[in-house]
Amino acid sequence: MKKIIAAAAALTASFGMIGSSGAFAESYNYDLDDIEGLYYANDDSAMLGDANGDGIVDGRDASDVLSEYAAVSSGKAVSFTDEQKTSADVNSDDSVDGRDASAILAYYAQISAGVKITVQKYMAGIKADSVISEMSLHDKVCQMFVVRPEELTNNADISVASQATADALKADPVCGLIYFKPNLESPEQAKEMLGNTKNYAIDAGAVPLFYGVEEEGGAVSRCADSLGTSRLFPMYMYRNDKNTTMTAYQNAQKLAADISQFGFNLDFAPVADTWSNPENTVIGNRAYSDDFETTAMLVGAAVRGFDVGGVYCTLKYFPGHGNTSEDSHNGMAVSDRTAEELKANEYLAFDRGIRAGADMVMVGHITVPSIDTLPASLSPKLVNGQLREVLGYDGVVITDSMDMGAVSNLYSSSEAAVMAVEAGCDIILTPANFSDAVAGLENAVKDGTITEERINQSVKRILILKDKRMDIDN
Repeated sequence: MKKIIAAAAALTASFGMIGSSGAFAESYNYDLDDIEGLYYANDDSAMLGDANGDGIVDGRDASDVLSEYAAVSSGKAVSFTDEQKTSADVNSDDSVDGRDASAILAYYAQISAGVKITVQKYMAGIKADSVISEMSLHDKVCQMFVVRPEELTNNADISVASQATADALKADPVCGLIYFKPNLESPEQAKEMLGNTKNYAIDAGAVPLFYGVEEEGGAVSRCADSLGTSRLFPMYMYRNDKNTTMTAYQNAQKLAADISQFGFNLDFAPVADTWSNPENTVIGNRAYSDDFETTAMLVGAAVRGFDVGGVYCTLKYFPGHGNTSEDSHNGMAVSDRTAEELKANEYLAFDRGIRAGADMVMVGHITVPSIDTLPASLSPKLVNGQLREVLGYDGVVITDSMDMGAVSNLYSSSEAAVMAVEAGCDIILTPANFSDAVAGLENAVKDGTITEERINQSVKRILILKDKRMDIDN
């Protein structure tokens, strides 16, 4: 009991800044309850902790839980219904007791103080703190990287998961893996590769991994290209459908079903950019629309589709790649927008996607000179300043691939990793040199450039997100 209360108290302190809606969210009051029949507020855990069913989680629920526990402990018959037991078992240990009551009280103290957080996320935070307390610095730093299988295994495993993968996961327990065309040969091969990788991760005692792929529909469709899944048109082609919002929702749900059959649990989609510059070729018809409001509506619907389809999704590429002329794969991509212009245009889709429940936001290597001369992925002004403060986003932030020219031509892997974390990013995607990037972050902590608490902050966000669909403490 004391351990649970102490953990809850620690969580209370760590969530002190969570819940800010941000200036942007206050300026744009979208009706998120109903867009063409799609309900965004669809949190199945909304009533977790509401033991008495009055729609509020407070001290009365904790009191009812304690009364039920005392009665059952003294041999009296269970009075809670199955629904009440499910609501009361906030720590998901299949029993209703004093630990649940303590957690409910601690949660009630948080929301009474103005913190906006669901019971599910609050309890995930307690679990995350427990997991983090058992992790070494190396384990925590590795948890901040998503890499290709060949990067993890030093090119030993590309389209298979052999003992090399097992050994690599023990040595470097990464956050996740991302798969591209060279990794995918056939449906049977993909299932076996991902299944073996998952078993190796379990054997290594690793935190469950993200298994990600880019499956947007249209030109960027790794599974459709290599594994024969559904071939959708580019999302832009659906913008004028009669029921376009429902189409965006159903397309995302279909993509989720397609990739999950092989074992993928993360889609690096949807594209939240708007094709506002006709000369832009890197985004082009990957965007949902050339109109900012339409993009926002369709991206929000797609986020719900991915969620209902059972996979994590990623909004990309903040602060907006649709207005650039250059391709950040090759070098610097520049947006000429001011902060106010971004807020009035590009941010609409990111805000809608975030409010619809997007799991991650990917920050692109886009330079916005009116705000900062650094690429967005390395810019505290754009990640912490614009994404976290202006849009009020406190979820997981992932960089775009760090081996792209916009970053790798200017910075070493270790420098870029440190700068990205200092900017406010949580996950580093495919650095040019994985080992150097890990060493760079570890050295930055050891020499005081970055505090270990800052590392813990990112790892906690990652673990809370993983707990949404995976068991992080098993």
